[in-house]
This record gives sequence, C-alpha cells and structure tokens, in this order.
Amino acid sequence: MSTARDRWLNEGLRALAEEGAAGIRIDRIAVRLNLSKGSFHHHFDGVEGYKKALLAHFENLSIEMFENAIAEVGESAGAREILAQLTKLVRPGGTGLYRPELDIALRAWATWDADVRAVQTRLDEARLSALQRVWRSAVASDEEARMAALLPYLLAVGATVVFPPVDADQLRDIFEILLRHVPDSSGKARDGTMPPP
Repeated sequence: MSTARDRWLNEGLRALAEEGAAGIRIDRIAVRLNLSKGSFHHHFDGVEGYKKALLAHFENLSIEMFENAIAEVGESAGAREILAQLTKLVRPGGTGLYRPELDIALRAWATWDADVRAVQTRLDEARLSALQRVWRSAVASDEEARMAALLPYLLAVGATVVFPPVDADQLRDIFEILLRHVPDSSGKARDGTMPPP
C-alpha cells in the first residue's frame, strides 16, 4: 500500500472518530492532509471506493491488532494470561484496542448503512470468536466459552456507548477486577477459588 493511500485511509479514520460519517468528506480530508483531489482519485475509485477501502482498512487493523495481541502471548498460555495482555492494550489516546470515538462513530454509521453494518457484524464476530478461543481452555464447553467471551466484550462495547464513554484507564481497572475471576492454567481464579462446574 502506498504512503499517500495510507495517509488518506488513516485520516479518514480520524475524521470518522472526530465527526462521525459526515466527517468523511474528501475535500476536507484533502485539506487536512495537504493533498490534492487528484491524489485521492489516483488511489480510490470515487467516494464509494474510498468508503469500501476505509472500512476494509479499519476492519483489517482491528482484527489484526486483536489477533496479534493474542498471538504475542500464545493461545496455550491460558485465558488469564491472554486477557491480562489484552487488558494492558486498553490505553488512552486511541493507540490500543480501546478506541471509543471510532467505535461509536462506526456503530452509529452502521445503523443506516448496510455496508458498514456488514463490517461491524464481521468485526464483532471476529473479536468474539477470538475471545471464545481464549476462554475455551478455561471452561468445559464451547457454549460456556462463548458466554465467557461475551462478558469482557460487552463491557468494552458498553463502555463506549455510555455518555461520556468510560475512559481507557477506568476500563482497564474494570478489566483488572474481572481478571481476578478468570481461572489460570491450573483452573484456579486469582482469589484461589475454582470456577463453578
């Protein structure tokens, strides 16, 4: 991917986070980047092509960041260790896994745009599936792993939709509380208790 193309996509995500879908205006993004509309047309097939590229860019970045964080620890490490690593990546400034302004904007856009809704659906499912894999070693069934995966995910989604959104430091503290109840590789929660059968 070219540098200019990356700049267009990254600035589009910034505009989306700051102003919502209405902020994705090519003329305004061009000014922000100090690039010409010719540069835009060189890299994208019109506004619709840009929208599709922007959504694909966000989807790939989101899934890649999540999967890389899990891979860095290794799925064999156990649920608590992996979830602890994911918790560390919840940090302020939109540089980690928690990007509330962007999540709010994308979810709002998804309410009226079928293409965006399809991307949001795939993102939610990919993240939940990854969390389900993480939890699978700590619980007795796939169904339990899915339910366990929903808990931190719904906490994160809920944190973005309250107004104002929960800040990254607070969300990390909430996840730290949750981590106390996650069994380690021996099957014990941090407080020494065993999870219910």
